[in-house]
Amino acid sequence: MITGEGGPDTAVELPETADTEAFGEELGRTLGAGDLVVLSGPLGAGKTALVRGLARGLQVAGPITSPTFVIAREHAPLPGGPGVPLVHVDAYRLGGFAELDDLDLDTDLTEAVVVVEWGEGVAERLAEHHVLVQLERREDDVRVARVSRG
Repeated sequence: MITGEGGPDTAVELPETADTEAFGEELGRTLGAGDLVVLSGPLGAGKTALVRGLARGLQVAGPITSPTFVIAREHAPLPGGPGVPLVHVDAYRLGGFAELDDLDLDTDLTEAVVVVEWGEGVAERLAEHHVLVQLERREDDVRVARVSRG
């Protein structure tokens, strides 16, 4: 289900923040240098929690916090891990693809896993293939994730 094999309509319920992080960790273990992950969902849907899990799965240094005001953060691999850095981008305040492209992520896209929060409809153009994780937060506070590969 993590890989999007069930199609974009396959929903995974994530009742607690720990479940969102565990989901991200599992996804992180499947990623490698050159992978682009695009996250979408409203405020409070669990995007940054999912990235905390991705970071654990990739075994990179933290802490993982939202890069809203700095736009992008790079997290170096921990000793003994897979050796792939994580670049965590928040496109919320960017005005479109041109501003995202100005971040010059081309090098990162070959050497790191790049995760772009608020990137749907913009960040997909950064790479030939990407993983899209759509998150929603239901009224009962349960998060729901849908994963697809494009």
